[in-house]
Amino acid sequence: MSRGKLWKDRNVFWMEVLDGMIEEYEGNEEHNWQYFYVGSYTDEQHPDGIGLYKLDPVSGSIKQIASYSDLPHASFLALNEKRTILYAVSEAETFQGELGGSAAAYQIEPETGKLSKLNEQPTHGSAPCYISLEEIGNHVYVANYSSGSVTVFPIEGDGRLGQHTQLVQHEGELGPQTDRQEAPHAHSIVPSPNNRFVISADLGLDRLLVSAIDAESGLLHPHSEAAMKPGAGPRHLAYSADSRYVYAINELDSTVTVLHFEADAGVLTAFQSISTLPEGFSGENTCADIHLSGDGRHVYASNRGHDSIAVYAVDRASGTLSVVGWQATLGRTPRNFALSPQGEFLLAANQDSNSITVSAWMRKPGCCKKRGNRRGIATGLHQVSLGKKGRLQACVSGLELFVYGRACLTALAHV
Repeated sequence: MSRGKLWKDRNVFWMEVLDGMIEEYEGNEEHNWQYFYVGSYTDEQHPDGIGLYKLDPVSGSIKQIASYSDLPHASFLALNEKRTILYAVSEAETFQGELGGSAAAYQIEPETGKLSKLNEQPTHGSAPCYISLEEIGNHVYVANYSSGSVTVFPIEGDGRLGQHTQLVQHEGELGPQTDRQEAPHAHSIVPSPNNRFVISADLGLDRLLVSAIDAESGLLHPHSEAAMKPGAGPRHLAYSADSRYVYAINELDSTVTVLHFEADAGVLTAFQSISTLPEGFSGENTCADIHLSGDGRHVYASNRGHDSIAVYAVDRASGTLSVVGWQATLGRTPRNFALSPQGEFLLAANQDSNSITVSAWMRKPGCCKKRGNRRGIATGLHQVSLGKKGRLQACVSGLELFVYGRACLTALAHV
């Protein structure tokens, strides 16, 4: 049997199981629902940039609670440490009549998780694609993809975004893939767990750029950098549980780079590169998102083209990765994904099939069980994420609402 036929048959099987699960649990309000926000690209027929959803942790079924059309092309989300404010970026071409995108702040209603917009500020860069907060929660950092820059915003007392205080333009030698690396392209910016540095992945420069954070002003100062393989195109990254290692996913050459991170010195050293694709795969592919499991034992990376999640085991002593296997996402172009708080589900945001796919995960090997479910949503689904700590009151069944604000985890979950 060919690889393509095997994947197709397995997908059909899972969808049949999924349908049975939805019917079994539909309308059952006894389960502790988990909640999450979703950011989407928009158009005239589908204007809602942000959606609030809930997940049944027993069946894996998803229901939408609310949607918001006041932020077009909501390409990335993040939450503050107190889990009271949602921050988002918009990839709209213009804001207030000027070229460039914007960043917005939303108050989270404690009883429902619903959003009220506080304000919106220009990023002074094109196509903002990533937003994050320092651990202290006084500043927001935005990566502007098309202009290859990073924007710093102060956070005001009520959670609003102040006017930007810094715009850092990336510069340097470009990568060899001239169609995608014709200019700097800042694709993510993630503060270190000790809050002393941020690491920005620049796809155009084939580099991870480390900047020191000024403790008082939040301003960034160039500190060090780490080069990826030429043409790799680094996109997103994740820290190990002990902060000793960084795992960077490379969009263009479909690899994950493992780097040693000297947290106090702010220095990265690459020592492993591993493919995200199975041996013998010859189709087109680009990589997108990367996460660690809650226990730090596995790394997950998404493939767009192969349309799968690559699963790796982590050697806790050395930080190195070894392949466990690949899990089909049941949808096309998994741009972002997240694990549920207890690690029992993986939610994949499939951009080109406009769906969220939910798969159930086995504890031992870090791979999926043969069940899951899928829900179609607005055109251009862009991000789904689930948090793992922090609490707010949610009105649905009076449950706890969890949100998590570091990196690209931006959702809500149960106790």
